[in-house]
Amino acid sequence: MNPLDQVPPPSQRRLAVRVTKDAIRQIHGGHPWIFDRSIVSMNHDGNPGDLAVIFDADREFVAIGLFDPTSPIRIRVLHHGRPINIDAAFWAQRLDTAIEKRQLVTARGDTTGYRVIHGENDGMPGLVIDRYAKTLVVKIYTTAWLPYLAAIVPLLQQRFTPDSVVLRFSRDVAGPGGSGQGSTGQDLYGLREGTALVGTLPTEPVQFRENGLMFEANVVHGQKTGHFLDQRDNRAKVRGLARDAKVLDVFACTGGFSMYAAAGGARSVHSVDLNGAALETAVRNMQHNIGIPNVAKCEHTTQTGDAFEVMQALAKQHRRFDIVIVDPPSFARKPSDLERAVHAYKRLTRLALDLTEEGGLLVQSSCSSRIPADEFFTAVHLGADSSRHRISEILRSTHAPDHPIGFPEGAYLKTIFARANKRAEFGKR
Repeated sequence: MNPLDQVPPPSQRRLAVRVTKDAIRQIHGGHPWIFDRSIVSMNHDGNPGDLAVIFDADREFVAIGLFDPTSPIRIRVLHHGRPINIDAAFWAQRLDTAIEKRQLVTARGDTTGYRVIHGENDGMPGLVIDRYAKTLVVKIYTTAWLPYLAAIVPLLQQRFTPDSVVLRFSRDVAGPGGSGQGSTGQDLYGLREGTALVGTLPTEPVQFRENGLMFEANVVHGQKTGHFLDQRDNRAKVRGLARDAKVLDVFACTGGFSMYAAAGGARSVHSVDLNGAALETAVRNMQHNIGIPNVAKCEHTTQTGDAFEVMQALAKQHRRFDIVIVDPPSFARKPSDLERAVHAYKRLTRLALDLTEEGGLLVQSSCSSRIPADEFFTAVHLGADSSRHRISEILRSTHAPDHPIGFPEGAYLKTIFARANKRAEFGKR
């Protein structure tokens, strides 16, 4: 039986919604979210996935989106402007447009792991689809998508002929432990985190290529959808800078940066993460590429522990590295986290520079969408100013092209590449 058979089809009864003037202005500007506080009136109560038609004060059509009564983001806008039908042809057009955008990633044929649909930024807010060779992972961030998967999954099958399509839920959707009860207790029609919508559920990590290197992804239980695809281009930059370097990869997770550094000719790579299972994957990723001479020659070590504590301990041991990579998880999941997040970035910069050789390279990232790029880069510089070092920027970068930016909050990833120098070189302040 198809696991989606239990999910009721989308309601034919549309919601008529009026919103504030400010919300209408945001919609016209291309913002895809309408929050609960922006809704002025609705013609009736709605269920997850109901189509909500937004009208202005003159009862003119403004936009149409997916309704979710359980989320503060009450409506996710699919289309604004003139009225349009949301049907199989609409989904096919959105999917084909997204596939065309990925030609920059897929044209060379050496990358089989990439993002197919990047949520709001591809006009499908709250939906992420990642490809790992012959496996697709569909991750939903709102139950509003459940009634539409029966139409979208066949389109994916037609275009990719996957062996498996795996359904993943965000934490808010899955509820405690991925129990199949959402965070508000709503039934998810028997669907659970890690359900196979097509084929059989992979029992082993799925292998795929990224810029010619082999990686594995745990598409059922791994973080995100199994691999952090958004850092692909930044990892490639590290590969080009790593020859003969001693590299420290902090918050290494499954060793993406570590792997690229080794392939680039690093003498040694030390991978640090709190998650021991992720580091075991990092070791296996190295083994998947052991046939590459540079990888075979590289000394790869791992250390399980809190990144802040490990960095402090390494500094006390007078360890120094030519390249220090700091790629932490999001520090700002809610507005109240902002001050603490900025402090953490400053502290990480200080700790990293204490471990960086004179003239070495600092690579530091933020994936917190609530932290604007300028604020993050300023925090890094302030962290450097409060240390014994100064930094000189080489470049600032963002997502790989399969993670397009379609609205301000979509620009979540920020990365800085900078040279570390002793403060004395710049004279007294």
